[in-house]
Amino acid sequence: MTIDWYPLLNSLRIAAISCVLVFFSGIFFAYYAHRLPRTVKGLLDVVLTLPMVLPPTVCGYFLLLLFGAKRPLGIFLAQFGVKFVMTWYGGVLAAAVVAFPLMYRTARGAFESFDETLAYAGQTLGLSNSYIFWRIRMPACRQGILAGTVLAFARALGEYGATSMLIGYTPGRTATISTTVYQLWRTDDEAGALFWVLVNLAISTVVLLAVNLLEDKQRRGAKR
Repeated sequence: MTIDWYPLLNSLRIAAISCVLVFFSGIFFAYYAHRLPRTVKGLLDVVLTLPMVLPPTVCGYFLLLLFGAKRPLGIFLAQFGVKFVMTWYGGVLAAAVVAFPLMYRTARGAFESFDETLAYAGQTLGLSNSYIFWRIRMPACRQGILAGTVLAFARALGEYGATSMLIGYTPGRTATISTTVYQLWRTDDEAGALFWVLVNLAISTVVLLAVNLLEDKQRRGAKR
């Protein structure tokens, strides 16, 4: 039996690109959000965390309302050859939207637990804010940042609801592991569906084991 590996390659591509986008955007919003007044931070939290509590299909529906071919934004982007509906990079957008809250909340918690006296000490030594952020704050918060990144990647890899709404299922074009599992199941190909379930399970297990090994290594290094 010949196996079409496109769903695996496409899922990894979508998860990796969306994870990079979520990593930087999540850190940006988390860093500035925790410095805002309580009321403003609460309102911003509601907006940025909504995709985590909404059903993924609802998130996909909202994305269709924004980027649909007959919507103003969709029509505008189409003039530049950008189309998010029924394209693999539309899957990147959908995965990034649903994975963002995990990165944002985890990173914000890490930043809130950071000892600000370390930053003040760096300022008294004449260090720039960018140096303090990347060389002092980020290393101190690396475990939270790493956890958020892994969670975001895993969420993007397994995303189905918003992805199926926005890009559907087209073999060789938009198929992902999750949509392939559903299509194989509904056509009574349980063996094929189980194969892709096991592939997804294996990838997720390897990622989590790698993170655990990295955290153990960091803890041993910190004790020395």
